[in-house]
Amino acid sequence: MSDSSSERPAAPAAVLDVWCELQCPDCRSALDDLRALRERYGDRLELRLRHFPLEKHQHAFAAAQAAEEAVEQGQGWPYVEAVLSRVEELDRKGEPFLVEVAGELGLDAEEFDTALIDGRHILMVDADQAEGKAIGVTGTPTYVIGGERLDGGKSQAGLRERIEEIADRLLAEQGA
Repeated sequence: MSDSSSERPAAPAAVLDVWCELQCPDCRSALDDLRALRERYGDRLELRLRHFPLEKHQHAFAAAQAAEEAVEQGQGWPYVEAVLSRVEELDRKGEPFLVEVAGELGLDAEEFDTALIDGRHILMVDADQAEGKAIGVTGTPTYVIGGERLDGGKSQAGLRERIEEIADRLLAEQGA
């Protein structure tokens, strides 16, 4: 998932792929770091959410599909942040919670419900998951920037600093 527009004049100088699962407490913990990175780099660093639903979380695959529907409706990151900040509710309520959050954000909740039923975003989620497995992602969150994979599932400690080091290097190399 990327909220970036194909009509932007220039590509970002650096891309951070965030392999994430919306029912994952560790991914919720990573939100503050992601917000700080977006604030520090703005559009010079493209933050891309990549889906990696884990089997141990029964609503994760539906949540990934719902996030893609939020992108379609122009509210990808706000939706992801809203769901991640309330992981326990997703655990308890399941798919109805995903539709509820869409309504709270002013999105077309009926369309969310339909998207979850018709599975229109399954291929995107499957593709992300397959790519993640191919590059060695085993848990979430996992970050990939400048060809380097950083696993955050066990601890977020020091990861933002490492991401910033790599991003600063990439931006300096490209003169951004």
